[in-house]
Amino acid sequence: MAAAKKDYYEVLGVNRDASEEEIKKAFKKLAMKFHPDRNPDNPKAEESFKEAKEAYEMLSDDQKRAAYDQYGHAGVDPSMGGGGFGGFNSGNFSDAFGDIFGDIFGGARNQRSNVYRGADLRYNLEISLEDAAKGTETKIRIPVQTSCETCHGSGARPGTSPVTCTTCNGHGQVRMQQGFFSVQQTCPKCHGTGKMVKEPCPTCHGGGRVKQNKTLNVKIPSGVDEGDRIRLSGEGEAGVNGGPTGDLYVVVHLKEHPIFQRDGANLHCEMPISFSTAALGGEIEVPTLDGAAKMKIPAETQTGSVFRLRGKGIKPLRSSEHGDLMVHVVVETPVRLTEKQKDLLREFESSTQADAGKHSPKNKSWVDKARDFFS
Repeated sequence: MAAAKKDYYEVLGVNRDASEEEIKKAFKKLAMKFHPDRNPDNPKAEESFKEAKEAYEMLSDDQKRAAYDQYGHAGVDPSMGGGGFGGFNSGNFSDAFGDIFGDIFGGARNQRSNVYRGADLRYNLEISLEDAAKGTETKIRIPVQTSCETCHGSGARPGTSPVTCTTCNGHGQVRMQQGFFSVQQTCPKCHGTGKMVKEPCPTCHGGGRVKQNKTLNVKIPSGVDEGDRIRLSGEGEAGVNGGPTGDLYVVVHLKEHPIFQRDGANLHCEMPISFSTAALGGEIEVPTLDGAAKMKIPAETQTGSVFRLRGKGIKPLRSSEHGDLMVHVVVETPVRLTEKQKDLLREFESSTQADAGKHSPKNKSWVDKARDFFS
């Protein structure tokens, strides 16, 4: 003998005079609680879900509810004959279950906005080290999608307007019902806009946007470095259906410099000096971004020595202090010597070899280490 069915009002936990909204709300709560996908290890949950579903199907339909209130289960059971009602109100159940389906899987039933923000654009700009240090202003020309001036972005021929899509009724989405599940997808007719253009604009052919080349002034602030981005708000592509315009990001790239290499706030450069200046010391001129500067070379300077010129670097974009210039000296070997110059060097070499440990301490130390190694 089959078990007696529970009272539908009792199943949903509502009073017999409950409103349609209260019934829908109660079913939604139970469906969220007992949905099989949320209770894969609880076989009783599926039965409870089906029970709540059946109760909602009957009580959400005015005719079925009236028959149930008068005759009980017999009034809505088609096998009982007479006043029974077959099937169920697919429209009501679909709407309610669509809400629940979205809540279960983190979705939203709210109509998707048909207004879209325009795309952001990127422009790679090469500038010199000098311009990066001091700042500059330049013009750039970019291809961009802009709002069509003929139709003002509507996509419709002047004098006409887009009409509501008949497939999705302006929602931009259509719902596909498959058994218990309701799946929303972008409307294939209007592609999510919710509107249809019957008479396309002759300029943009219904797209609402046209491609143009736009010339912009870009201010480069002093201190920018490789990879820094400058944002030009609202200079990206036009939005769809009146949506806001995207932004343009100008990405800075530094051209290779013939003298300096940048390292953040500091600059580095190699400076050749003569053999005699390295040995005896002296004063040399060093190039900087602000012009030549004097620098003293102490006697007995070795190649590879680094000297710092404070404040001769770059003041970074987000700093109040200038960096330094690091000068790497390289002792230059003289070339194309005359016979007289060669004789003088041979004489000099002989005089220093008499006391090599005193005049070439690094060389003597290296020779001693090599001798120890091979012995």
